[in-house]
Amino acid sequence: MSVPYSAGLENVIASETGISYLDVDNEEIVLRGYDLLELAKRRTYLDVVGLLLDGALPTPPQRTAIEEKLKSEYGFPQEVLTMLQMLPINANRMDILRTGISAIASYDLELEDRSHGANYRKAIRLLAKVPQIVANGFRVNARLPLVEPRGDLSYTGNFLYMITGLEPTETEEKIFDQSLVVYSEHEMPNSTFAARVIASTQSDMYGALTGAVASLKGTLHGGANEAVMQMLLEAGSADGVEALMLGKLQRKERIMGFGHRVYMKKADPRALLMKEALAEIAEVRNRAELYEMCVIGEELMRREKGLYPNLDYYAAPVYYLLGIPIELFTPVFLAARTIGVCAHVIEQHENNRLFRPRVLYRGPRNLHPDN
Repeated sequence: MSVPYSAGLENVIASETGISYLDVDNEEIVLRGYDLLELAKRRTYLDVVGLLLDGALPTPPQRTAIEEKLKSEYGFPQEVLTMLQMLPINANRMDILRTGISAIASYDLELEDRSHGANYRKAIRLLAKVPQIVANGFRVNARLPLVEPRGDLSYTGNFLYMITGLEPTETEEKIFDQSLVVYSEHEMPNSTFAARVIASTQSDMYGALTGAVASLKGTLHGGANEAVMQMLLEAGSADGVEALMLGKLQRKERIMGFGHRVYMKKADPRALLMKEALAEIAEVRNRAELYEMCVIGEELMRREKGLYPNLDYYAAPVYYLLGIPIELFTPVFLAARTIGVCAHVIEQHENNRLFRPRVLYRGPRNLHPDN
């Protein structure tokens, strides 16, 4: 049998989907027919939740109903928090998240039900509980006081509140909500593909999301935002960022936050939105130099390497100015992406075919064990 080989499955079509599509030629990320950037500017994360789960943008009463369902699922097993406290205090935060999601699966009475209704309800439960694992999983492991979810805040406002311990301002909540939208869904990245492969075995939604977490932990997928912020802090100033990045290029070191497997010759459109958000929050925080540093870095990489920023490059300083600990940048990414992963799992379960690729064998042949 002779079949084409594509390293890393580059440009291989692995699934049919009605969820999202990266239209690179037109610089558009399509979510069930809508431009993701327009959704981020004009609608909320809960609107995107409704769109991905129900196939249509919710009306205001429907959006309220979604939020009420989420808040009704805020309850969290104390036993899971106790278990997370037993992990080493220096445990990787993505490992904590992965363990927490795997643990709460056992508390879901519909775990083994693959019907649409059950999967929908599981998605709501995960959306309610994953932010708590991100925030309180970090807190309990670091021996910090827990923060209880607040039903009087919006879903997005409560998520940011649980991370920082401070009630967010209207501007902070708006910017954080936009970040959740642009991280929510992105066609078939490694983590979503991993989740669909797992779901194709008829495994459960929690297991598929756990696999996505393991994938997103990798520095070539989800860890770039943390590396970007560490680089900016190391640089310390506008002059410092240029010297630091030029030094890295001379040493042929990888600079995170630039280039993308799909956006090879154009900027990630999501990065442009977060660039605007950074300018806004930097002005509020009186941190204009951080915005200036990022712009200098963007221009340098375009000049020296012909590379454009991806979402993580500008999302990282936005999260930093929102008061989110750097080690939680990637867990927050996963929390935002939970709705996209759940939508893909539902779609996979409803039109399933087990993934079973082949290999291009390059090893020896005709060896004999007696020789």
